[in-house]
Amino acid sequence: MSGLVLKLNPKERVLVNGAVIENGDRRSRLSILTPNANILRLRDAIRPDEVNTPVRRVCYIAQLVLSGDVAEEDAKLQILRGIEQLSQALRDDDSRIHLDAATEAAGQNDFYRALKALRGLLPREARLLAGHG
Repeated sequence: MSGLVLKLNPKERVLVNGAVIENGDRRSRLSILTPNANILRLRDAIRPDEVNTPVRRVCYIAQLVLSGDVAEEDAKLQILRGIEQLSQALRDDDSRIHLDAATEAAGQNDFYRALKALRGLLPREARLLAGHG
């Protein structure tokens, strides 16, 4: 996670290694220097009742690692299997870029970047599920 910079809005909350941190009254930047720190922006968090699509399911597994609720090794195989399943349905070039980035990140136990790559698929999935290709 070395070199990650988080730009936070006023009062924005972020989960860092299981601790909720709230920003102050001004925008700020945090540099995360510790490698493999588990980071989750709470504004981006998917709630259990929102896990209702294939992409959201894989995102949620990655999120559970970041929140400390699931061990990395337990989740890694599930994430990689989920990405493989998604790749059967999402075959366009843009989706492939996101899936490849998520696969590489998960393979390196970088679950923040895996989640970020997977979240990039959410708009495409929403269009497909709405029938707009």
